[in-house]
Amino acid sequence: MEKIAFVGGGNMAAAIIGGLIASGWESSRITVVDPNADQRDRLTADHGIHSTADMADAAAADIIVLAVKPQVIAAVAEQMDVNLSGKLILSIAAGVTIASLEDLFGLIAIARTMPNTPALFGLGATGLFVNEHTTGAQRVAAQAIIEAFGICVTVEREELLDAVTAVSGSGPAYYFLMIEEMIRVGTELGLSPEDAKALTLQTALGAATMAARGEAPEDLRARVTSPNGTTHAAIVSMQESGFGDVISKAMSACRDRAIELGRK
Repeated sequence: MEKIAFVGGGNMAAAIIGGLIASGWESSRITVVDPNADQRDRLTADHGIHSTADMADAAAADIIVLAVKPQVIAAVAEQMDVNLSGKLILSIAAGVTIASLEDLFGLIAIARTMPNTPALFGLGATGLFVNEHTTGAQRVAAQAIIEAFGICVTVEREELLDAVTAVSGSGPAYYFLMIEEMIRVGTELGLSPEDAKALTLQTALGAATMAARGEAPEDLRARVTSPNGTTHAAIVSMQESGFGDVISKAMSACRDRAIELGRK
């Protein structure tokens, strides 16, 4: 049975571990390596997994998940100075390219991912790219790990992870901003802050649930937009204000910044 080790025991690692156990992984197959004793104790108490500060335990696993900040990865590679041939490294570190990871860990199987924060609730949307040294079985394993905390979209070119960043990696913040503004304006229109928040959050949840069922968003929008009605007035106002251009510019700026950070 494959064993998996997480280098780093933060919130994202905890979310993945929780998803793996819920999907059937035995806790005995999971190790976390983290220098923080409190972090290790919490994960062991919550999930019954093995936790340690010894990087050799990570190197011994079949799958090694890099769940640390990008600036720490070089130090991790130095501590894990062993032959990793036949193993799979799965990185969730933003902006760290496959080439950089290969320089640090060797020409082995490497999967680079771009998750997002809803993964903490099992609702993640993650992009995945694997290098040429990754076998079919290792690709399937990487996808299974990601699907334990949400959906996985595999891209065929690494640079498309920058587009994933613009859509889903940073996407939750776009929706939070929309929610924030709707609550603010609802309050300005006379609702109590509590009522404006409750109505806005339930509306967002309902709209996302309807869209997730597969019907095209434009069809759903058309269905609730009666000619010359209240919704029509709001949609026309948004379009006349350049709503589509605002979204396009924002997402392009996000993609461009992701490229810039990757180069650094």
